[in-house]
Amino acid sequence: MMKRIKQLLVFAMLLTGFSGIGQTTQMSTYCNPVNIDYTYMIYNAHQDISYRSGADPAVVQFRGEYYMFVTRSMGYWHSTDLLNWTFITPQKWYFEGCNAPAAHNYKDSVLYIAGNPSGSMSVLYTDDPKKGDWKATAAILNDLQDPDLFIDDDGKAYVFWGSSNVYPIRAKTLDRDRRFRPSDTTYTLFNLDMSKHGWERFGENHSDTVLGGYMEGPWLTKHNKKYYMQYAAPGTEFNVYGDGVYISDSPLGPYKYAPNNPVSYKPGGFMNGAGHGSTVIGPANTYWHFGSNSVSINVNWERRICMFKTEFDKDGLMHSDTYFGDYPHFAPAVAGKMGDFAGWMLLSYKKPVTSSSTLPTYTASKITDENVKTFWVAEKNDDKQWIEIDLVTPGEVHAIQVNYHDHKSNLFGKEPGLYHRYLIEGSTDRSNWINLVDRSNSFKDVPNDYVELGIPKTVRYIRYKNIHVPTPHLSISDLRVFGVGSGKVPTAVKNFSVKRYADRRDAMIKWDKQPSTQGYNVLWGIAPEKLYSSWMVYDKNSLLVKSLTVDQPYYFAVEAFNENGVSTRTKVSRVE
Repeated sequence: MMKRIKQLLVFAMLLTGFSGIGQTTQMSTYCNPVNIDYTYMIYNAHQDISYRSGADPAVVQFRGEYYMFVTRSMGYWHSTDLLNWTFITPQKWYFEGCNAPAAHNYKDSVLYIAGNPSGSMSVLYTDDPKKGDWKATAAILNDLQDPDLFIDDDGKAYVFWGSSNVYPIRAKTLDRDRRFRPSDTTYTLFNLDMSKHGWERFGENHSDTVLGGYMEGPWLTKHNKKYYMQYAAPGTEFNVYGDGVYISDSPLGPYKYAPNNPVSYKPGGFMNGAGHGSTVIGPANTYWHFGSNSVSINVNWERRICMFKTEFDKDGLMHSDTYFGDYPHFAPAVAGKMGDFAGWMLLSYKKPVTSSSTLPTYTASKITDENVKTFWVAEKNDDKQWIEIDLVTPGEVHAIQVNYHDHKSNLFGKEPGLYHRYLIEGSTDRSNWINLVDRSNSFKDVPNDYVELGIPKTVRYIRYKNIHVPTPHLSISDLRVFGVGSGKVPTAVKNFSVKRYADRRDAMIKWDKQPSTQGYNVLWGIAPEKLYSSWMVYDKNSLLVKSLTVDQPYYFAVEAFNENGVSTRTKVSRVE
C-alpha cells in the first residue's frame, strides 16, 4: 500500500511540474525577461543567422484570461495569471506570423487581431482564441505598420498606426456595420519633437545621431474617462527604447504630452529597453505594461518580453514601475504585493567562475557580468559540461535565473520538441552538494528560465550541470543568483550633485563612490513624490541623462546597493 502511495505522489509531482528539492512551481515572483518559449526568427535565415526573439507584445484580457500576441511568433500565448504562459498554435494564422500585432477584446464576445507583415490587412476575429479558428473581415486596411485596434464603450471603432522616423501617429475610424471599412479621412494625432523631448533622440543613450528617432507601436488605453495613447521611441535596438504617452478626452484627440514621459523606460541593468508595448488590466484590477527588451547580439532585432506594474496617480499620470526592473518582483496574483520589488539582491555579480570548458573569447566570467551581450560558450553541449560560481561569502539564495544565448544555433521558425534539462546545485564547502534546481526530467523550452526556490538555501558555491540543450552549442549569457547576502548594506551616497546643461535635455549626475557597493540607482521625476524614472548604474559614480524635457523642472535622488540590500536615498534635489 505504501509503495502505491509513493507511486501516486511521484505521478502527481510530474503532473504539477515538480522539479526538484528546494524548488516550487507555485512561484510568488517573476523576473524579466519573461520566460516563454520564444520563436526562432526567419528574417535572416538566408544569412544562416539563427536567434530567438520576442517583441511588440499585444496583451489582452478575454473572458478572464490573457492572450499575448508577439511579432513573428507563428502563434501566440495564453495565461490565466500573467505569470505562466502556454503557446497556442492556432488553426488559422498569418503564414509568416503577425508583425507588431494589434489586439482588442470587445465586451468579452469577440477577440480582434491585426498585424499582417505586408502592411495590408483585414481585421481577424474569433470567439475561441484557444482553438484559433480566426475569420477575416472583408475590408482591407492598407499601408499600415504597427497597427492598434480600439473599440470604445459607445461601439465606435478606430485603427491607429505608425512606424517611421518621419511620419506621425495617425488614425482612421472603422465602420463596424460595413465589415470594418476604414474612413476616407486620415487623422493626424502627434509626432516626435526631439528638440524638446530628449528621450525621443535616436541612438544608444540618446547619442544624438544624424538619423532621427522612430515613433512606432501606438496602443490606446482608456482609464477613468481619459484616453492614454502610448507610443514607442527612439529605436528598438537601443538601451533607451521606451514608451511615452499622450492624454486626451477623445480617441482622435487633441492629445497632450504627459510631463513625466517616458512612462515605461529601463535604460540600465542587465536587460535594457521597455518600449513598443501594451497595457492590460490584470488580477485585482491592477494594470500591467508589457514591452520589448533589447538583446541585439546576433542582429539588432533580437529581443525579449518584459512586464511592469503600471499605475495612474492622483493627477491622472500613467507610469510603469521599472525600479530594479530585471530583479525578482512579486507576481500579478500576489495580493498586496503584486509587481513590487521582492528585495532579493544579486549575489553573483562579478563573482569568480570556473567551468568544464570554454571556447576562446567566450570565457566563463561572462556569466556574472550583468551584460546580456556577452556570453560563455562551452566546447561541447553534452552532459559533461558544467559551470561554477563562487559567491565568496555564503548567501541565502531565493531564486536563480539561467539566460541561454543562441550561438550559431541553426534553428528557424517555431521548432517543435525543444527543451532544456539541467541541474543547479549548491554547497557551503564544495564537497557536499544539495539540489537547488532540478530540471533533469523537464520537457520545457526555457530560454530565460527563472526558478524561485520553495525553501531558501544558504550556500557559497553554485554549480550548473548541463544535461541537454536544444542548440548545437551550450551558451549562457548570464547565470543570475538572487537572495540576501550576509554582510552590510551600503551607506548613503555622499556629495550628490546634478548639473543641467545648456541643452536642457541633458543633465550630469555625480556622486562619491561608495565602498562595498555593486551599483547605484539614479531616480528622477517631476515632483519629489513622483520619482517614476530610474537608471541602474554598475561600477560608476556618474551618469549623463539625456532623456529630459526642455521646459520641465526635475527632482533627482541616488541610492547605492550591493548583495546585502539598498542604502537610504539622498535628499531629493530640485533642478530647474
